[in-house]
Amino acid sequence: MLQTLHESLPSPSGLQADIISTVEFNHTGELLATGDKGGRVVIFQREPESKNAPHSQGEYDVYSTFQSHEPEFDYLKSLEIEEKINKIKWLPQQNAAHSLLSTNDKTIKLWKITERDKRPEGYNLKDEEGKLKDLSTVTSLQVPVLKPMDLMVEVSPRRIFANGHTYHINSISVNSDCETYMSADDLRINLWHLAITDRSFNIVDIKPANMEDLTEVITASEFHPHHCNLFVYSSSKGSLRLCDMRAAALCDKHSKLFEEPEDPSNRSFFSEIISSVSDVKFSHSGRYMLTRDYLTVKVWDLNMEARPIETYQVHDYLRSKLCSLYESDCIFDKFECAWNGSDSVIMTGAYNNFFRMFDRNTKRDVTLEASRESSKPRAVLKPRRVCVGGKRRRDDISVDSLDFTKKILHTAWHPAENIIAIAATNNLYIFQDKVNSDMH
Repeated sequence: MLQTLHESLPSPSGLQADIISTVEFNHTGELLATGDKGGRVVIFQREPESKNAPHSQGEYDVYSTFQSHEPEFDYLKSLEIEEKINKIKWLPQQNAAHSLLSTNDKTIKLWKITERDKRPEGYNLKDEEGKLKDLSTVTSLQVPVLKPMDLMVEVSPRRIFANGHTYHINSISVNSDCETYMSADDLRINLWHLAITDRSFNIVDIKPANMEDLTEVITASEFHPHHCNLFVYSSSKGSLRLCDMRAAALCDKHSKLFEEPEDPSNRSFFSEIISSVSDVKFSHSGRYMLTRDYLTVKVWDLNMEARPIETYQVHDYLRSKLCSLYESDCIFDKFECAWNGSDSVIMTGAYNNFFRMFDRNTKRDVTLEASRESSKPRAVLKPRRVCVGGKRRRDDISVDSLDFTKKILHTAWHPAENIIAIAATNNLYIFQDKVNSDMH
């Protein structure tokens, strides 16, 4: 039973800049970061349990907001570079401060988030406003003291990783060694050291000598959660390539190729477009990979390359509408997918502000809606059904009345608890499972 835990309202303007473009929990789940098309990052923090209700889950409230990227202009190529945040990745916490990477199409930035609730007072050489005193007026020495103050969250840019990509960055992933991370664009993947900003190491390059020979592009990439030498990248042809950095410096030769043979009976004009993988995620255990293409989510076993071990239909009722979806460009929408903390349930978004959950053990699935109507605090979400034809039940929605402008592309799952974050255009919804016994 999913109920609303938090809803972040859009700004009154409802501008394009407010559209959420990425959502990411940190490693403990206490913080949640969102990035938007206006280049802003908003961090939400979970409130601690209240003393009055010790077992009640704390809600998420705004912790900090900052401008991460500004619009830029590439004068050499006469190109505008959008400020839109493509991805956010948290770094494992090493001390009291938190760190995250955020990227737009070209530039990756490392941000440090710190708290201050004390301020020093009683300087010898500065007055209360921070100006240097006239040394002739200093007649005695005093010991500065720390006085409590209102909590202040400071966000500071630590490093800027620029000039590493010719094409648009589509994904970043922090390595399990906590020292390196990678960034991927359409044709190349670069490996960076978190302490070195002026150079990166190119580990994958699929750019052909003649661009007319180009047959596929890189769509997403991720490091293995436990083995720092392994990473996977997906392609627009629907394949996954697992690479081992121990085998060669340039990982153009993959260790494993995961590809499902196409069923000739399903071949159509749209086959290649809908088979493009829009997202790939390793399971927390590192044994499986989850991929999302236009119509399905698939679970792959790292030990079996021939075909996925599980395939789930997200919205099979759209097969008959591919022509109109192509004309409206919706067929190119890139949906993300997510694992729950125990790798037993997977989640992905759909149209009409619907999102789908699939229980891998019971094979049950559910369609839920993130809407303003169902987002009153503690409101319980009701399963929704889409009907294609024939008899309709009272609450069913017809496939012809789906709103394709309302799409849930970005989702995230709390690393340990049944709490999910859903980005629906310029709204952020956070739901929690009240009865942890089952997916509904």
